[in-house]
Amino acid sequence: MSFGFEIKESAVLGGLWIVTPPVFEDARGTIWTSYTEDEIESRLPENLRFKHDKFSESKHNVLRGIHGDRKSWKLVTCVFGEMHQVVVDMREDSPTYLRWQKFVINRDNQILLLMPPNMGNAYYVSSAHAVYHYKLAYEGEYADYDQQFSVRWDDPRVAIEWPTTTPTLSERDGR
Repeated sequence: MSFGFEIKESAVLGGLWIVTPPVFEDARGTIWTSYTEDEIESRLPENLRFKHDKFSESKHNVLRGIHGDRKSWKLVTCVFGEMHQVVVDMREDSPTYLRWQKFVINRDNQILLLMPPNMGNAYYVSSAHAVYHYKLAYEGEYADYDQQFSVRWDDPRVAIEWPTTTPTLSERDGR
């Protein structure tokens, strides 16, 4: 069964997939599907499957990231509120190393991003409150904090254009 996702590869960062789900709206609100095995997992390397999901709830002006690891594929989206999602190419052998792409994800632009390993993931919350969803695929055990890479949100080598210069950061992101 096809749910009618539009799936296209980023023209900026090779290997990054932009997934636009069909959104049904009526007087009650909206409903949309974020994942189907047939349409999404076909973009993953053979024999790799999604293992777990995580949600992150954040307040206005929170900036999370830039984080990533060497083995996880991530399917991410904002399920409530508005976020400025940034993906940074951290693959040292890539022609787009340290380049980034930004997406504003909200109710009117409901997209998901499928990131391969070695992509840095970050987002800024521009609404009063937002909920972010990660779906993760990897081999072996989960690459937690101690196995992830971090890049400062304001690293001049990357030079991301954030909508603020004074975000609320975690201790990890402020270093």
